[in-house]
Formats: sequence, C-alpha cells, structure tokens
Amino acid sequence: MSVKSDTWIRRMAEEQGMIEPFEKDQVKENDSGRIISYGTSSYGYDVRCSDEFKIFTNVHSATVDPKNFDMDSFVDVKGDHCIIPPNSFALARTVELFRIPRDVLTVCLGKSTYARCGIIVNVTPLEPEWEGHVTLEFSNTTTLPAKIYANEGVAQVIFLGADEICETSYKDRAGKYQGQTGVTLPKT
Repeated sequence: MSVKSDTWIRRMAEEQGMIEPFEKDQVKENDSGRIISYGTSSYGYDVRCSDEFKIFTNVHSATVDPKNFDMDSFVDVKGDHCIIPPNSFALARTVELFRIPRDVLTVCLGKSTYARCGIIVNVTPLEPEWEGHVTLEFSNTTTLPAKIYANEGVAQVIFLGADEICETSYKDRAGKYQGQTGVTLPKT
C-alpha cells in the first residue's frame, strides 16, 4: 500500500466525485476569522463536522449495548457548536460525502487541535467502495465540558492505495452502513 498525495486527492475529487463538497486547498479562516482548518493537505483531507449532533446522556440509566442501542440515550442538537459533558461523548457526521475507490482504504485520525484538549475523534476505516457521510464520534476525556465547532476541521482522512484490487468491496458485501446520510447509530 502507498499513501496518496494531494495531487491524487484533487484529481479523484474533481474527476470522480470522491469528496463532495471538495476544497482543493487548506482553508484556515472564514468571514468570522481564524478557524480549525479543513480541506486538502499534503497527504490527506481534513474533514469538517456538520451542524447535527447527538449528545450522549444517561438520564434513563440505560446500558450501552451495540446490538440494541437505546435512541433515548441521545439528545439531538443542531447548531454552530456542540458542548459535550465531561467524560461523555457525542456523535456527528462529516459535511463531506465520500465515494471511496475500489483500490483505496482510508484511515481517519483526529486533528491535533482537539487531541491537545483531551477530545478524541474516532472514525473507523472507510473501506473500498464505501459511500456516504462519515459518522464521527467525539469523546470528551476531561472532567470539564468540551466544545466542538460545526463546519470546521475535526479529523484528517489518509488515503491508502492498494497494490491490487480487492476481491470483495464494501459495496459488493452490501455493507450495513453503505449510503448513510445522517448521524448513524450502531446497526447489527
């Protein structure tokens, strides 16, 4: 496998719609001033968080069960930011929609701006031929409330090119998260 460069990312986004909307350069400010950057980097793409959040709450004393997740464990919030309670988490989605090529696997890592504040961004790999908005998980590991900004950078996607095409892609398997559009909860 090899890491794909900014030139490859731009070409795939522009010619094959791999990332929509796509920003060909790094954006570091907007009309409001400096922001947490997003867009194409040297060997990756910094994604933005949308303005839709699901904040975990345990007001019902539920058990977190990936096979039977209780929707009442979340409070839906829409806005330009999200406050995550101490030692809790929130789900969101990327602004960008991805269409991963058959010969590519991605790894996504949280941006250092958040990591240095004790906020961990978790995303599973995007498999060959997976399509959709990426569901993001933000863990607040601190004892203080933590703030996440919508429409600003939160994580970097790194594209790994395979030496050969996979025999079975995510699309071929009819993966359960194929084509997801909103913040998507666990499925079994």
